[in-house]
Amino acid sequence: MIELTINTRHTSEMVDITEEVHEAVIKKGIKSGLVAVFTPHTTASIVLFENVDPKLRRDFLEALGRIAPAQHAYHHQGSNAAAHIKSAICGARVVVPMESAKLQLGKWQGIFLSEFDGPRERKVIVQVIHG
Repeated sequence: MIELTINTRHTSEMVDITEEVHEAVIKKGIKSGLVAVFTPHTTASIVLFENVDPKLRRDFLEALGRIAPAQHAYHHQGSNAAAHIKSAICGARVVVPMESAKLQLGKWQGIFLSEFDGPRERKVIVQVIHG
């Protein structure tokens, strides 16, 4: 198991962690298998997303904001119910195949930590199932 620490800077943002994940796995000497990337937080997510146009990330976060607006009157006692809902919608993990020391992502795909209740220090756990 590999543990990464990612510091977010904004209340809501998407941080491309593809290189950090790849480097961590390579440093362990692993060249092939399934790479599971997971975050143990209920107000953040791990998603596969387009990695070229940063404006698309803003569009995604704005769309989630329309689904779960921060200013809605939720029953949750805390002030971050919208962040919990967004995290549950997006999910806590992705699994990516790796072959010949290369993550088998699509041309425009990246692995992103999606922050919905920042800024915070977030933990990302990477586990490889050898193949």
